[in-house]
Order: sequence, then C-alpha cells, then structure tokens
Amino acid sequence: MNVAAQHEVIVVGAGAAGLAAGARLQQAGIDVRVVEAAARTGGRAFTDTATFGVAWDRGCHWLHSASVNPLRVAADELGLAYFARGNRKARATHLGDRWADEVECEASWNDIQASYAAIHKAGEDGRDVAASEVLAEAGLSPPWARLARHWLTLLSAAEPERLSTLDYAAYSDTGENYPVEKGYGALVQALAARSAPNLDIVTDCAVSTIDWSGEGVALATSRGTLTARLAIVAVPTSVIARGGLAFAPLLPPDLAEAFEALPLGAAEKVAFLFDRDVFGVEPTSYIDTLDLQNPDRKPVNFTLNPFGQPMAIAQLGGANASALVKAGPGAMRDFALAALKDAVGADIEKHVAGVATTGWVADPLIGGGYSCALPGLAHMRARLTQTLDHPLGDRLLFAGEASSPHAYSTAHGAHQTGLTAAETALTLLRGRPA
Repeated sequence: MNVAAQHEVIVVGAGAAGLAAGARLQQAGIDVRVVEAAARTGGRAFTDTATFGVAWDRGCHWLHSASVNPLRVAADELGLAYFARGNRKARATHLGDRWADEVECEASWNDIQASYAAIHKAGEDGRDVAASEVLAEAGLSPPWARLARHWLTLLSAAEPERLSTLDYAAYSDTGENYPVEKGYGALVQALAARSAPNLDIVTDCAVSTIDWSGEGVALATSRGTLTARLAIVAVPTSVIARGGLAFAPLLPPDLAEAFEALPLGAAEKVAFLFDRDVFGVEPTSYIDTLDLQNPDRKPVNFTLNPFGQPMAIAQLGGANASALVKAGPGAMRDFALAALKDAVGADIEKHVAGVATTGWVADPLIGGGYSCALPGLAHMRARLTQTLDHPLGDRLLFAGEASSPHAYSTAHGAHQTGLTAAETALTLLRGRPA
C-alpha cells in the first residue's frame, strides 16, 4: 500500500495519552486527527456530573506523586482545586462489629507498610516473582495480612498472585495522592481544551484494523478509511491483546507478547448519594472495613463526604470487583452498602438518594482498570516504552499508561507518554520530505 496521506498523524484513542499527543501535535502545526471509538473522550479519566448533579470520578481520581505530577501543575494553572492530603495512616478501620483501637490501627499500618517494603525490596533485588510469594515470607499478622492484600490489590488492580515484584518496584511514588474537587477527568478535559481548543477529534469512530504494510498507515474505521504518515495508538492493552484492534501485518511476536503480559486488572467503584449528611465527618474522610468474624468477606474502603458532598464512594479491586461487575449493579450495591451499614449504622439506607456503579472490566473499549505486569514478565513493559522512541516501522507508536516505565497505571503517566509520542512523531515528520 502506497497512498497519499490524508493526515500527517492519526491518534487512535482520546484518553489522557491520546489527548496529550493530539494537542501537542496541533500546537506544532501538524495535520492531526484523533479518533475515539466511544461517544465521549477521556477514556478512564471520566468525571460524571450527570448521574447525581455533582462531580465524581468513575475512573482515576488522585493526582499521584502530586509534587512531581505535571497534571497537578496544570490544575494550579487552571484554578482547579484539589485536597493535599497526607498518608492514609489516619484512616479509621471498622472490624465488622467495632472500630479498631489505636493499637490495632498502628499494627495494621505497620503490617501494610511492611508488605509494601518487602515487595519493593524483592523487586530492587532483581526478583521477578509474584508479590504473594513475598507476602508469604513476610510473616504478617493474619488479620492485617488480609488488609495488606486488599490494599495491594487496589494499588495494582490485581491480586498479589498476579503482581510482579519487579514491576511493582519500578513504579515511582512520592506518596502524595491528591483528589481533585471537580474531578480528575474534568482536569484532563480542561487541559486538552486549553492546549488545543480546535483539536480535530472524531468520536463514535471505532478503528478495526491498522494497515502498516506500506510507507504510511491506513485505518479501517466505522466512518470509512483514514490514511496518514504515521499513527499513535493510545488504547488499553486489553483491547489489543484480545484482538479488538487488528494490525496488518501482525505485530511482531515480542510486541504482541508485551500486550498479553500487561493486562488491565479490575478497579471499580460504587457511589452512593444521600439526601443529607449521614456521616457527620470532615469532608473527604476515609475509612477501611475488615470483618474479623468473616474471613471470606472481602475488605472494602470508602471515601465519605468527598469535598463536602453527601456521598460515599467504595473502591473495589481485583477478582472481587470483577465478580461483582459480572453479578450486576445490584450485587455491587448490596456488597458495598452492607459494609457501610455495619460501620455507621443501618439507618443510612433510608437516606440513599441514588446509587451508581462502574463496569470498566465489562467495557469492550476499555477492559479493566490499569496495567500491571504478570510475575516473571516485568521486562516486557520496556517493549512498549521503546516504541515511543523507536516507532514500529517508523510509523506506529504505542502510548498510554502501560507504556510508562515508572508512572504506569496513572493518568499523568499516560499524559507523559502522549507527549513523548508526539515529540517522536515530530522528529520523524521533520526528518523526511512531505
């Protein structure tokens, strides 16, 4: 295939990475089009204001590593407020029939921190094994081991059995996690609108195949064929791994293996709106729940009264989250509400004014929460990262959180890979004749 380019660059996917790439290229005067299969932009950065009439994030919510996070800088520039919170040590923990006392809170905190440290050290030592193997060696107290597993599952969106210690240690984290008042998704949208207000974005435009057999690329889409000199592919790893986006010719085996090795785990939420403040706590308070009497009952944590709104938002992770999504919104509601009622009283149920649940694992355009490398396969993340500097055939780049070597699983990691991909694209375009 040797065709005249309809565009210089086509960006596939309008999440944080795709929007960043498209905006940077437009700023540089490049003829770029961003295509998105969904009816909206943002991907996993999605602030919902329609369901309750107030903002809450269905996907990413925290400005991780806030002091070095470029999106925190953007929030400051855009005047979007966030809560500069400390670490989670101050969280109250409900144990099924009572609140943990100070000694128990300290013990649980210490064991959780010990689990993080042990896994990180294993990775620093070059061990690429399942995090569960390290936990078994750490000798944690049984009750707090459950809570440690819960938090590791939330952090990685997958159980410790599916988490590579080497990949875990590669993540760069300052421990500063700041929630955004009007929504992280809204921040991503506002930054894109400021950076490139006239960016050419086409939604409801699913790409089925990218043909890179010739000098450029040809994309078969639901709106017809688009051609360009090169493409930046910014879609979740799960979409490519399951064949939701095909390539002709096929991707090289080592690259295809990388998408398989970096699956998206499950990170889901259940949001409750109440008709009044039923908690009587400070805005944006946090609690953990751990039923000591029922070891089969999965822990769950909540954000209460986020930014003063009468809400509770439960976070679910891993296999438990996947199973609940499969069981349906009612099962998700019942699971989260039961833990909340145990902690603060059954009377709150009569004040529930609305419920919303996410279903990222069931969304064919997403397929989960965020990436983590499977045990023994941490080295495969570098295969995606390398395409940002050395595009496949000088015309295919792969951006997104999974391509970030040290900020994977985050919106700012995705954003940064989009910018890197755009700079590489500019170098390629300027280095050869039109």
